[in-house]
Order: sequence, then structure tokens, then C-alpha cells
Amino acid sequence: MQPMSLLIVTCILFVGSHLVLSHPLRDGLAGRLGERGFQIVYSIVAIATLIMVVQAWRGMPPEPPLWAVGDTLWMLASLIVLFASILFMGSLIGNPALPAPHAARDAAAAARGVFAITRHPMMWGFALWAIAHIMVMPTPGQIILSVTIVVLALVGSAGQDAKKARLMGEAWRGWAARTSFIPYARQVAGQAPWIDTIPRGHALFGGIVLWIVATWAHGALGYMVAGIWRWVG
Repeated sequence: MQPMSLLIVTCILFVGSHLVLSHPLRDGLAGRLGERGFQIVYSIVAIATLIMVVQAWRGMPPEPPLWAVGDTLWMLASLIVLFASILFMGSLIGNPALPAPHAARDAAAAARGVFAITRHPMMWGFALWAIAHIMVMPTPGQIILSVTIVVLALVGSAGQDAKKARLMGEAWRGWAARTSFIPYARQVAGQAPWIDTIPRGHALFGGIVLWIVATWAHGALGYMVAGIWRWVG
């Protein structure tokens, strides 16, 4: 199989297995295997398909970029990754979408910070991270890999909305009514104040630290130098 075809097939397997196990097959398998047994199976499949994707991507031959990447594009991509890092770190606390015993309590809280931006800050963080990679590494292989991450994150978020509505009932429906799927959609529509979207505390501080460390590691591990490190040192 050609390297590009192999990458496409493994990406489809990766996304398809995640979505099928997370939604249509989840209840049946969890009923037969128990919650712990299901999580083991899910983890094995996820890790196995991820390894397949990584190996296929590493096997891609060198490809010329589809467009020129200058400093302006790098700066924009770096800011997008910073924003994605803030969304991700902010999503780790008080997130009703996470499988936590206090999810209903979190869903009753006011939507502020990253949750005023979108009710799926973690998934949008992954999607924006992938989009930034397309911007600065516009090769066919990287685009396919990044689009895979975007699709998994956003389609998975839509599926999560349906699953959480079924599991949490009015608690999730109330949360969904006070938040938006698309970032800043409620603010643009005049349904919520912009000031509530300002990240604070662990989201802002943790996001900045994650961005600095991750972009440093990008260059330290032998990949392209990223973030502020392109202009520092």
C-alpha cells in the first residue's frame, strides 16, 4: 500500500473506532463487559489505532509545502496554539462534559471563562491545535493528519452533546442552553456578555505555561522550532 493510502486508511480507522465505540456501541459493550471492562477495550483500541496512525505518518516521504510559510503565518499560528492551550487547561476543572461524579453540579454553575466561550473547550483546543499545524506545515500528509484530529474533536463533541443529554437530562440541557458549541457564538448573537469569556486563574496561567513548555519541546525534540522560540535565543 502506498504511504498516502496507508495514512488515510489508518486515520479512518482511528476516527471510526473512536466514534463507534464512544456512541452506538458503548452502551451494549459496557452492559456486557462492565464499565471497567469497556474502558480497557476502548483504551486498547485507541492506543492500537493511534500507533498505526503515527507509524503511517512517520512512513510518509518528504513532501513539498503547498504554500509559503512566513513570519506572519507563524505568529498567527502561535497565537492560535496559545488560545488552544488556554481552552485545554481551562477545561480540566469544572467541566460537566468530563466523566466526573459532580458533573450535574458543574452544569448548574454559571458559564464563565472558557465555558462562556464554548461548552467544549478541550475539544476545540485540539481542533485549533490541528488547524495551526496545517497553517505552518502545509504538506498533504500533515493536512490529512490534522483534519483527522479536527473531525474527531468536533464530531466527537456533537456526539457527546447527545450522550450527555441522555445521561444527565435537564442538567445538561440547561447547560447547553446557557453555552454554545461554536466558540463565541452566544456573544456574537448578543445572548451573553463578552466580559464573561475572559480566561482567568488556572486557565490563563496554565495555558501560558503549557504553550511555552510545549513549543519549547517542539524544537528540543527535533521538530520545527515553534512559538516564541522562533524569535528568542
